[in-house]
Amino acid sequence: MRWIFRLLGLVVVLIALAVGALFLLPADRIAQLAARQFEAATGRQLTIAGGVTPTFWPVLGARVEGVTLANAPGAQGGPMLVADSVDLGVDLSALWGGSVVVRRFEARNPQIVLERDANGQGNWVFSGLGATQDTTVSDSGAGVLPPISLDRAQIEGASLRFIDHQAGTDVTVQGVTLDLSMPEAGGAATLTLNVANNGQQATVRATLGSVEQLLAGQVVPVTAAIEASGAQGTFDGRMGVQPVAAEGRIALDIRQLAPLLALAGAGGAEVLPDAARPLSLAGQFTLAPAGSIHLRDGALGVGVNRLALALDTTFDGPRPQVSGTISADSLDLSGFTSGNGTSNGGGAAAAGAGWPTNRIDASALGIADAQIGLTLGPVNTGYGTLDSLRGSLTIERSRGVLTISELRGFDGTGSGELVANNRNGLSVGGNLSLQGVSLLSALRQSLGFERLSGTASANLRFLGVGNSVDAIMRSLEGQGQIRFGRGEILGFDLSSMLRNLDPSAIGAGNSTIYDSIGASFTMNGGVLTNQDLALEASLLAVRGQGTVDLGNQTLDYRVTPEAMRNADTGEALRVPLLITGPWSEPRFRLDLEGLAEQRLREEQDRLRARAEEEAQRLEDQARARVQDAVQQQLGVTQQEGQSAEDALRQGVEDRAREGLLRLLGGGGGQAEAPAAGN
Repeated sequence: MRWIFRLLGLVVVLIALAVGALFLLPADRIAQLAARQFEAATGRQLTIAGGVTPTFWPVLGARVEGVTLANAPGAQGGPMLVADSVDLGVDLSALWGGSVVVRRFEARNPQIVLERDANGQGNWVFSGLGATQDTTVSDSGAGVLPPISLDRAQIEGASLRFIDHQAGTDVTVQGVTLDLSMPEAGGAATLTLNVANNGQQATVRATLGSVEQLLAGQVVPVTAAIEASGAQGTFDGRMGVQPVAAEGRIALDIRQLAPLLALAGAGGAEVLPDAARPLSLAGQFTLAPAGSIHLRDGALGVGVNRLALALDTTFDGPRPQVSGTISADSLDLSGFTSGNGTSNGGGAAAAGAGWPTNRIDASALGIADAQIGLTLGPVNTGYGTLDSLRGSLTIERSRGVLTISELRGFDGTGSGELVANNRNGLSVGGNLSLQGVSLLSALRQSLGFERLSGTASANLRFLGVGNSVDAIMRSLEGQGQIRFGRGEILGFDLSSMLRNLDPSAIGAGNSTIYDSIGASFTMNGGVLTNQDLALEASLLAVRGQGTVDLGNQTLDYRVTPEAMRNADTGEALRVPLLITGPWSEPRFRLDLEGLAEQRLREEQDRLRARAEEEAQRLEDQARARVQDAVQQQLGVTQQEGQSAEDALRQGVEDRAREGLLRLLGGGGGQAEAPAAGN
């Protein structure tokens, strides 16, 4: 606002001088005089390429054509102002009295460039202006402004470009129309600003408490309202321009973002999901002189959700830096995770119809960096309801990390972190640790599966890539472990099926009680594979292995119950059971082919054992006959405590000794001992 009044006031004074000289000087001399006076007052060159044409009706005034105002030294955006023509009508009697009463001011098709350099200095700050609150004209005519009042000032068809070298932004808005009124010199002013671009319109209406005080660097009351296609907002507070600062109560309501993006020249489809509409924000807003933004007692509405905010935003980095806290008594995210934008049983709907395939727009991760503390009440994720969550959200260069310090849900607790990375396409991952989770409650809400009860503890690490929930589920990689405490498998009675070999023990009223279940698993390409499922129960045990296709939501799993185990031999009755089909309606059936193969293997094992026993018996008999024959041939008698092998060995040694002695003695007697002395 400050640049508008200063620029407008200078043009008014200079053209008023021209009007006063209409009867004394030719038009070209008037233009040159106005340009010199303007440059002397501001340090900026003013060029009037066209002529200055006097008007006498309905008010005394003039038209100046081809107006160009130079930019500040070092600016890069070209001239600050280029206008086809400027029309002015003044009250002549007020002008002779030393004040300026503008009856009409019109600028047609101006091109306005507002530019802020890397040090934060704006080109709308003119040298020699605003240094004093004195509103009289100096003797030289090059001082500050005389009292000015405006019946009406209009700017039509303007192009407004704002270049901020500090933030690295360059925004141009076409089709700007401004209507300004200030009935009393330096007093209150009303402003109406219309912007039309790409078929969209926005209107801003504002009231300033005192223009004179505002230009003098004081803080003045301000009220403003904005209306645009799909959005509206209000501000009620105060502001100043030396330096730029504001504080007050804001309220913003957005039903569609696409019209606002089109108005800003961005275009594109609607980026605000149905579940996020309407998007509203209210609270105590402060724009500090340093340029930081602060929100207290904030209330953010996202669809049906209401969150309390206390946030601070600074702009001294490559992206805005947001810090603070967010809390909510409850949160419903089902509209963001279900395929049709509504909650329809959460996971049950997903289990029956597949995962949502609508594209996930994660571009918001790149808007700003953040460090925010979170305290949330019940959270409906769309795949189950969590009782509470405490943690923090960190965003850095399009990568967000949700650190969960405490999670309560499904009668259990948990901790860990979840990561969403949109630096090179969207990927999600994390690690979670859960304890004491109610299986029946968790599986019912998340998968629509109601056949398992008990408590669970689990550890999970995962990573998925894709731009939809469906793509992410089909790409999951990771590993985990899960342990179940005592509970029931609902829908079939394994004990009865094993005892009676009756597959009819399935359905309501049937269940299998277990003491514990444990398993580890890996995930590859969205398929979970398990090889070591172990269930322990009082009457039976179960071993299992197979796959769970997370992408297609199907099961292909084989469990082998064991019953009537013999504690001595380890033998047991085993009946394989197949679980196949979609997990929303899994099919349970006895694996009769597997059972036949198992019986065949068991019979083969028994026959092999009998054959081995018979072979061992025959071998022992043969060995005994051979030993008896050898003993008889050698004349060996087995002594008590002596093994047959030792007796035979002794007999062979004795026979060998006797033969050697006979050979040496020449006969069967003993050899004579040699004579002494020989």
